[in-house]
Amino acid sequence: MTITDNKTIISPAARLGETKEYYFSIKLRELAALRAQGKDIINLGIGSPDMPPAPEVVAALTETAQRPDVHGYQPYAGLPVLREAFAGWYKRYFDVSLDAGSEILPLIGSKEGIMHISMAFLNPGDEVLVPNPGYPTYRSATELAGGVIRDYRLSDATNWLPDLEALEASDLSKVKIMWVNYPHMPTGTAAPEGFYDRLVAFAQRNEILLCNDNPYAFILTETRKSLLSVPGAKAVALELSSLSKAQNLAGWRVGAVAGAKEYLQSIIRFKSNMDSGTFRPVQEAAAVALNLGPDWYESLNGHYRRRREIAFSIMDELGCTYRTDQVGLFVWARCPAGTDGFAISDAALYDKDVFLTPGGIFGDEGNGYVRISLCSSEERLTEALTRLRAN
Repeated sequence: MTITDNKTIISPAARLGETKEYYFSIKLRELAALRAQGKDIINLGIGSPDMPPAPEVVAALTETAQRPDVHGYQPYAGLPVLREAFAGWYKRYFDVSLDAGSEILPLIGSKEGIMHISMAFLNPGDEVLVPNPGYPTYRSATELAGGVIRDYRLSDATNWLPDLEALEASDLSKVKIMWVNYPHMPTGTAAPEGFYDRLVAFAQRNEILLCNDNPYAFILTETRKSLLSVPGAKAVALELSSLSKAQNLAGWRVGAVAGAKEYLQSIIRFKSNMDSGTFRPVQEAAAVALNLGPDWYESLNGHYRRRREIAFSIMDELGCTYRTDQVGLFVWARCPAGTDGFAISDAALYDKDVFLTPGGIFGDEGNGYVRISLCSSEERLTEALTRLRAN
């Protein structure tokens, strides 16, 4: 057999199915190509914090990295100092008591955890309740693990909350996992009082594992909530936390999954065969980040409050409507009648060199919406507003 340069010899695995490359992976390449052509693209799409970590966190990283004994493989379950820091953080901010040795598993970012949970618990054909709109990785991880996606639809009419009564009236016998995410991305909805209690009771009645993805708990929120604070939640729930957003450590890739030790033991069976422990200086610096006081979060949110006001003005300019009580790193808005998020995004990018995220990438319930990230400076947001105002 002759192999030519333009022909491959094997096909992709069937498990890839209809799973496509992540939207932002594709879009960032396009933005890079436009910049290479000399265009000054303002990226208001992805939620990658542009501000640095706290100085003491960077100092801890650099100081530890100078040591000669920190460059080898690290424990698969994370360093005790990091697990203890997560436990202390949970207790201080959520009033949740966790055993640092058995109920916390550090991760290479919480996105990794979505895949690990899916692979550890799903058998082919198991159904998974996935929010629409919602973070696309819930869908792709389910597909890759052989699960069957079952959308639960969210809408502005129900304040972007699931209709648990309608779900319970349906056949849930094959459902094994339900993904939830509050503060919700992309809509910025905060979990109302009592919602987590109802959610845990729903999971208990139907023997469904709740997986709460909770990276936005500290961003522009009035109160910080954990699903694990509900009595009995550990029996039916796992919670993912990330240092990417509120600690500005997105590129460092540090997160954790918390819950009952029996669940975590299953996850590490998969995880330990897929990766190794995070670089020790990163873990030790992350422990410092978890011990930051309330002043850090208040300062961070001061920036995001000012940025959000400019983002609201951008939405006004686009003729979009929105709720002012949104939380998290984004502003979500309904497009004017007769258009959709893809059309608005394309017009802004190709006519004004401003990238906005079309809501439809989060599911078809988001087609009539557009999203702005608050991860750009006030100057860049103001420049985007100026460009969009220009004829």
